[in-house]
Amino acid sequence: MVEEAKNGNAEEKVEEAKEEVKAAAGAVEEAVEATAEEAQQKAGGVKGSASKTINDAFKQVETFTESISKALGSALQDRANVVMVRVNDDSLAYLDMLVDADITKSRSESAAFLINEGIKANQGLFDKIREITDQIAALRAQLRETVQVEE
Repeated sequence: MVEEAKNGNAEEKVEEAKEEVKAAAGAVEEAVEATAEEAQQKAGGVKGSASKTINDAFKQVETFTESISKALGSALQDRANVVMVRVNDDSLAYLDMLVDADITKSRSESAAFLINEGIKANQGLFDKIREITDQIAALRAQLRETVQVEE
């Protein structure tokens, strides 16, 4: 009888241990599911973020392309004057880069585009130069008048 009681206690303890193992397994399973769900949410967020970044990059390229097209259009309109110019190897490489990228159709278009953009980028300097050259022209005219009066 003592032995039966011992066996009964042992069986109860085994059953209790089994229940504890089942409970622990359930808790682990819940934790795994929660972690998987959280990982999916984070992956969705990363995917959304990457998609937004790619879309933003495409918009920037589109905006850049539009601005280049507008600048190119204004640089190439009414090109009735011909200018012969010698350039160094670095400048020629930049002219060819524009042609290779299909931004311009020729070295001539590339040169016209870069000259126009250079003038726009330095408009303040050219305004000062125009002011001074206008003063010089006025002084020359004044000098001519002075010389003609004395003749």
